[in-house]
Amino acid sequence: MAAGAVLTPAVFAVTDSGDDEAESAPRSQGTGGEDFPATRSAAATGTGAATTAFAASYVGLRWKGARGGAGIRFTDGDAASGEWRELGGGCATVEGGGAALVAAGAATGYEVRTTQGAGDVRTVAIDTTGGPRRTVEVPAEPTRVRGVQYLSRPAWGADESKRYKDGEVNSPETYYPLQTITVHHADTVNDDPDPAATIRAVYEYHAVTLDWGDIGYHFLVDEAGVVYEGRYSGDDGSPAFDGEGNLVTAFHTGGFNSGNLGIALLGNLSEQGPTDAAKASLIRLIKAVARLGGLDPQGETTFVNPVNGDTKDVATVSGHRDWLETDCPGQTMYDLLAEVRAAAAP
Repeated sequence: MAAGAVLTPAVFAVTDSGDDEAESAPRSQGTGGEDFPATRSAAATGTGAATTAFAASYVGLRWKGARGGAGIRFTDGDAASGEWRELGGGCATVEGGGAALVAAGAATGYEVRTTQGAGDVRTVAIDTTGGPRRTVEVPAEPTRVRGVQYLSRPAWGADESKRYKDGEVNSPETYYPLQTITVHHADTVNDDPDPAATIRAVYEYHAVTLDWGDIGYHFLVDEAGVVYEGRYSGDDGSPAFDGEGNLVTAFHTGGFNSGNLGIALLGNLSEQGPTDAAKASLIRLIKAVARLGGLDPQGETTFVNPVNGDTKDVATVSGHRDWLETDCPGQTMYDLLAEVRAAAAP
């Protein structure tokens, strides 16, 4: 089971500080105990009806075959309308099939359908709010990266045991120089009342259901502008980086991950833009990371995959769709990227 809880985000509102002492502050300054509800999950295989013993916050799905044409409907709970919900491309991309994470609205039952010829259908109902609670040690003071405050993994409730499989780290950390920054939307609910719980659901879905061994993004930003640490990068360096300034490889842009930093805004930004607070935090974070890595946010680059030598010409700050066939980061967010790049420039 994964642990997680809600902290008061206003305490950790994003700031942009020029204070050298703040920029070099350690990841944590003392610790304190916080209570977190454990993440509960119930997996199922195949299409048709499935039920759970708890109210689900989200249902994660993956299948082999055509990405389009799959659907889900909930049989009870706030999300139950009696109608099939089409599963779009979402943000997560998997080779040879499709994947989706869908808000379940406290449902205990759902049905899944896929196109003819699709197979290996797997689903998991995820509850990140109602499980038994445990105490986790979290930083007692705000943590920062280059002056930008963020919630560390313990502070949003990441259960580090989810990174392990059969007693070993499922995805051992590898590090490469930073080359690019990619913007995503998490394709989760808008007006989210509990963003930390949503991040715990994304973590469960990425780490376990998709078998990535961890959450796929380096950072996440909620609608209040709170920044969250994503992919585990070790205990000695800054979030997302090792002590020598190299970027830990994550799982946000399949085939182009090493040296590519991923930032996901919570919500669906296809038809509405990010909140002012989220956009401001995104700009500050990009500015800080670009400064750390010596990047020009308005520049162009030829990305070279350090693992296999594959190359791709992209903007230094790009959208997910610039790399792969996906709707991410949503059309409205994608249309704002030029503004974001300009605002993040020195």
